[in-house]
Amino acid sequence: MTTYPSGKLSEEKVFKDPVHRYVHVRDKLIWDLIGTAEFQRLRRIRQLGTTYMTFHGAEHSRFNHSLGVYEIIRRIVDDVFQDREEWDNNERLVSLCAALLHDLGHGPFSHSFEKVFHLDHEDFTQAIILGDTEVNAVLRRMGNRFPKDVAEVIAKTYRNKLVVSLISSQIDADRMDYLQRDAYFTGVSYGHFDMERILRVMRPREDQVVIKHSGMHAVEDYIMSRYQMYWQIYFHPVTRSAEVILTKILHRAKHLHEKNYEFKQPPRHFYSIFEGKVTVEDYVKLDESIIMFYFQTWQEEEDAILSDLCRRFLNRNLFKYIEFNPNSQVKMKMWMELTQLFKKAGIDPDYYLVIDSSSDLPYDFYRPGEEEERLPIHLLMPSGELRELSRQSEIVEAISGKKRTDHKLYFPQDAIDQLSSKRKVKEQIRKLLFEEMR
Repeated sequence: MTTYPSGKLSEEKVFKDPVHRYVHVRDKLIWDLIGTAEFQRLRRIRQLGTTYMTFHGAEHSRFNHSLGVYEIIRRIVDDVFQDREEWDNNERLVSLCAALLHDLGHGPFSHSFEKVFHLDHEDFTQAIILGDTEVNAVLRRMGNRFPKDVAEVIAKTYRNKLVVSLISSQIDADRMDYLQRDAYFTGVSYGHFDMERILRVMRPREDQVVIKHSGMHAVEDYIMSRYQMYWQIYFHPVTRSAEVILTKILHRAKHLHEKNYEFKQPPRHFYSIFEGKVTVEDYVKLDESIIMFYFQTWQEEEDAILSDLCRRFLNRNLFKYIEFNPNSQVKMKMWMELTQLFKKAGIDPDYYLVIDSSSDLPYDFYRPGEEEERLPIHLLMPSGELRELSRQSEIVEAISGKKRTDHKLYFPQDAIDQLSSKRKVKEQIRKLLFEEMR
């Protein structure tokens, strides 16, 4: 492998970090990657999308998180794995680069944006790494094959599965950073676990990272913290209300564009996305400041739905919600009745009556034949044998393979309350909705 010219910086650089105290950069390659336009763009994309509307401290960025994941991997490969027989130190730089760049392809408001336009941030991460970009130019200084190696780690197709498991598994650097970072910035205590202990008991094995049996309780703590964070933070119903409005704004703008509606502020940054022809060049121009600019100006649009949804999002006038199970025939009958009543009331149910579902599987072991292979966490026993975690831990066994799903029905209570000229319809809607709320 070609050596990067003057491989080490003349002096170590550090970033002060609220979670890891310091992020250390000694390699010129890493320092140059951080300075690229594509990586700096991550400063303008929040890590937690619309969560700042629920937890006002959640303003941290994908840039913060990416540096954090890099720092965890740096500690593993430089301190924990160094000189261990089953670790090949030639994989050090590819591991560090994949850690740093793993979220490079996230769009503004990440998962909501992807859902509306059927995009995949991992595809864009690989496209940026392999495309005509500053990131690619920096990586190629390590050799023409090197960008492909980094992209393959992120795609989980890299030849060394141990490297892949560091970045993407059920106990990886990505999760270990975001759980602690998101807990810190939201101000909750759920995401805390003893990461230092977990790092100390990690061991490299042929195709995955394993954990010494003596560290099992630290891993239990990590899994429970992940479970709590999903239900208390990531799936918070108020955050999801903001996401619902955000996705409906984007759907409405796309619909209007397709109908040749004349925008006062034409959505030029969205054209290639609306038309399903998005290029890497167009994609990296998108960040949350661009999106918010359009939302700000679209408040003045003639289209009542677009302007109302944008006002709601910017001013945090969110939808209310009730528990709602779409698998229940009674509930779906109620939803169909509400749909008709909303139409009578002049409230478009496509935009203002929305079922939203969230689900999570906190831990699972490998089940042959499943579409997504979930590599289980293995404990390294004193005898040298490996045992799957849930076989040893009663706590983990209790939640293994148990998918939990939450459904909500979102609606604009204020718009219903203002239906003064359609009193009968208003009362019918209120009766259906608010009987459910009691």
